[in-house]
Amino acid sequence: MELEKTAQKFKEKLSKIKLCAFDLDGILTDGRVFWGNEEVGFNRFFHVYDGYGLKMLKQAGIKVGVITGGDSVSVDKRIEQLGLDFLYKGNEDKRLAIKQVMKEHQVQLEEILYMGDELFDIPILKAVGFSATVPNSHKEVKEVADYVTIKESGKGCAREVIDILRYAIGFEPYIPGFNDE
Repeated sequence: MELEKTAQKFKEKLSKIKLCAFDLDGILTDGRVFWGNEEVGFNRFFHVYDGYGLKMLKQAGIKVGVITGGDSVSVDKRIEQLGLDFLYKGNEDKRLAIKQVMKEHQVQLEEILYMGDELFDIPILKAVGFSATVPNSHKEVKEVADYVTIKESGKGCAREVIDILRYAIGFEPYIPGFNDE
C-alpha cells in the first residue's frame, strides 16, 4: 500500500498528533550495539533518513524525542546533534517517561505517536493515539500496533512513519532556497 493511502486510512488518528516519541534500539537503529572503548562505551548505527525525518517533525512544530532503555554516549551525541526536544534513557519501564513527556509538553495520550519494537513497549503502544512498529519486531508487538512498517529496524522505518504523518496532516519539509521563494 502506498504511504499516501496509508495516511488517509489513519488520517483521523494522525490529525491529533502533537508529539512523536521513538524507541531507539530496534527503531532508530537496527538493534545491534558494538563496544567502542571505555570512554565511549556501546555504539549504534543510525540511518540518515530517520534523522532528517525527525528534523522535519521539529520544523513542522511537532515535539519529538526518544524514549529508550539504553544509555550510552553515542545516544546522547546523536540526540543532541539532531536537536530533539527530549531524551529519556536507561529504563525499560517507559511508562514513567511517557507520563513525564505528557506533563512537560502538555499533551494527552491521543496526541502522541509512539514507535517501538519490544515487549516492554506494548503498554505505550496500546495507550497512545497512534502506534507503529517494524516487521522484525515481536509478534505480540505487531498485534497491538496501529501500523507495521515496510522498512525494517534502522533502515528508514521511522522516516516511513513520519512520511505517513506528513501526508496525513499536510506538512512539507523546509528546504532552504526552495521554500523561501
